[in-house]
Amino acid sequence: MQLKTYLIDDDSLSIYLTEQLLRAEEFSTVIHTFQSASQALQRLVQEKEPPPQVVFLDLNMPVMNGWQFLDALAPYEDKLLGRCHIYILTSSLALSDLEKSKEYDLVSGLIHKPIDTEEIRAIQSQLNTQEPSAGPG
Repeated sequence: MQLKTYLIDDDSLSIYLTEQLLRAEEFSTVIHTFQSASQALQRLVQEKEPPPQVVFLDLNMPVMNGWQFLDALAPYEDKLLGRCHIYILTSSLALSDLEKSKEYDLVSGLIHKPIDTEEIRAIQSQLNTQEPSAGPG
């Protein structure tokens, strides 16, 4: 499966480690990294090509945080729903974050940093089961 992934995190070390893990697990063929949520948002809504299938989104970032990014996607939700799966990456253990994440239809899950191999594989199998089947079976 050819996956396009956005990795949005203001921490360059987190980006590096997550990207290395995604590559090691052959999770994605194209990984775009952003240290600014507003840059990622701009690219996502202005891009002529299909949206990324997966977005890993950090919550705590300067200027535009993860929640603001999700709010800004609201006008595009119909176009993205079912095609773009957003996974929140957070170092917070606050239950309120988990509850709030459920308010967003585009959010497929909340993952505590650092993401690990098991979580990557779980996401892969989740995405594989959502793929439309190729004809009658």
